[in-house]
Amino acid sequence: MTHVSPTDTGGIHAPRAGARGWFALVVLMLPVLLVSVDNTVLSFALPEIALALAPSGAEQLWIIDAYPLVLAGLLVTMGTLGDRFGRRRMLLIGATGFAAVSALAAFAPTAGLLIAARVMLGFFGAMLMPSTLSLLRSIFQNRDQRRMAIAVWASAFSAGSALGPIVGGFLLEHFAWGSVFLIAVPVLIPLLIAAPLLVPESRDPAPGRIDPISIVLSMAAMIPFVYAIKSFAVDGPTIAGSAWALLGVVMGALFVRRQLRASNPMLDMALFRRGSFSGAILVNLLSVVALVGFLYFVPQHLQLVLGMSPMMAGLALVPGMIAVIVAGLTVVPISRRVAPSIVVPAALAFSVIGYLLVAFTTEGHGALPLILAFVVLGIGIGAAETISNELILSSAPASKAGAASAVSETAYELGAVLGTAVLGGIITAIYRGALVIPAGIPSDAGDAARETLAGAYTAAHDLAEPMGSALWTAAASAFESGVTLTALIGAVLVVIAGVIAAVTLRAPRVR
Repeated sequence: MTHVSPTDTGGIHAPRAGARGWFALVVLMLPVLLVSVDNTVLSFALPEIALALAPSGAEQLWIIDAYPLVLAGLLVTMGTLGDRFGRRRMLLIGATGFAAVSALAAFAPTAGLLIAARVMLGFFGAMLMPSTLSLLRSIFQNRDQRRMAIAVWASAFSAGSALGPIVGGFLLEHFAWGSVFLIAVPVLIPLLIAAPLLVPESRDPAPGRIDPISIVLSMAAMIPFVYAIKSFAVDGPTIAGSAWALLGVVMGALFVRRQLRASNPMLDMALFRRGSFSGAILVNLLSVVALVGFLYFVPQHLQLVLGMSPMMAGLALVPGMIAVIVAGLTVVPISRRVAPSIVVPAALAFSVIGYLLVAFTTEGHGALPLILAFVVLGIGIGAAETISNELILSSAPASKAGAASAVSETAYELGAVLGTAVLGGIITAIYRGALVIPAGIPSDAGDAARETLAGAYTAAHDLAEPMGSALWTAAASAFESGVTLTALIGAVLVVIAGVIAAVTLRAPRVR
């Protein structure tokens, strides 16, 4: 039995790409490696940034979230512009801007300026990711080749995540935290040289007109909605947060209404009527929430609670990243014979087990349970991401590859925001509620300890003994209690993703 999508225009009998296509894939992996390295490095650099710039708890979350927030608001727009003006052109513009702003971010003197640099990185990053995935759709028309190319693409993302902790750990042990941003420059320069030679230009042959109102509505929907989620995670239910959420929903409804009425819309809403497309989007979203949420609190636990150096903490997570890569490649031959509605839930069951290992074995057991948990978690995420990305592209017409890729990347970046804001916000709230400041601790040290775990680490090391040890013991215990509950919530999210996959990713069978 072979499982095919009835809407896929590039089937197993479509023309096969030659050697140039595979060399183009190597070039397109460079921005993917960069973005994944950047995300992982920043998670590991966060303790150093917190110690150097002394951000508040909200600023610390914004340093992580400013980039995916802007990215999520602009991905659909940039993907549609790529369909019209050329996907390779958008890729080159984005790469140039991303490299320049990364150099500026490396020398940001304050948390506020670093957040501003992350905003600009989000603007140029929105040109990168949809372009890479949509160009794969045009280069690899044969579905078997495309499935393998997407597996390699996804593996490059995982490889970058695995490389990030090692490179980042080395840089953080020998240089200032700003060095982690300078990685973009040597990665993107080869892209700017090789892409015009190897990557063919691709665009929609019948593009719609530029619709500024739709562009504004898409941003006005995404940014307030994600900001509201961050507000709820940090401050709990508030009138301001509810108002932002309502604004995002209203703007989103207006955007959808405009697309449905347009003769040639910026985003074809008919795509969402296809179960394989919508289901794959939701699986993507929830899988990334689980993965990014894990990578938010585990580096802090390894470095601050267990006292590991950045390099050792990075090496501790490498087995999990390798598991993601191997699972993404291994699932390709399996997916040719087994329906996605079976493969994806089975894979995500591993991720549930990984989170349960975190919940019940982390406290008092050192780093080994976290290493094993990430390996098991990575098996499920790697397989699910490969299949869901391939289904998203196969469900859309080739001419709309940029818009479809943008929706996929929007789900990814929204998942990154939710993973940090929701799971990060939950663990922060539990930490603050569980932290009991020992008697005799000065009020300023107590306030710093309540703000973040890094603040507690700094305050404890500034105090004389035995008060410093007492404060740090209380802070580490409070953080570990937050890890347990947050891991259980992550497991529930993965279960929901598995149920969605089982229901929506059913494909018709043909002999």
